[in-house]
Amino acid sequence: MSDIVIIYTDGACRGNPGPGGWGVLLTYKGNAKELFGGEKTTTNNRMELMAAIQALEALKKPCNVQLNSDSSYVLKGITEWLPDWKKRNWQTAAKKPVKNDDLWRRLDAAKTLHTIEWKWIKGHSGDQGNERADALANFGIDSLP
Repeated sequence: MSDIVIIYTDGACRGNPGPGGWGVLLTYKGNAKELFGGEKTTTNNRMELMAAIQALEALKKPCNVQLNSDSSYVLKGITEWLPDWKKRNWQTAAKKPVKNDDLWRRLDAAKTLHTIEWKWIKGHSGDQGNERADALANFGIDSLP
């Protein structure tokens, strides 16, 4: 089996909308890299998407990836809803514009280089990778000027 990059992503928001942060923990062959950032006014869903985008964009070459997220929005969007949104020119089944389509388009582009297993994990359930990604997302908020 080939080597896999294990990624944990999380987003956080204080108020929705409000100040938000995203966090990423990447591990590969025993090495870890942590990423985080934030925005002064955003939503939780946007930060969840941004975490996944930043994680995949940080990879320097095509990789086999296991991306772990506690966001049903991100996972259902990328694995179920995205193909239909694209067929409908970024409209929902109700013929409304897809929310956060700027980030969905960016995530769609970022995933093309990689072979990805998208995995849902229960948030705040003691999973060390998820807990670290959550802490990094909150650090992203705390680091805002």
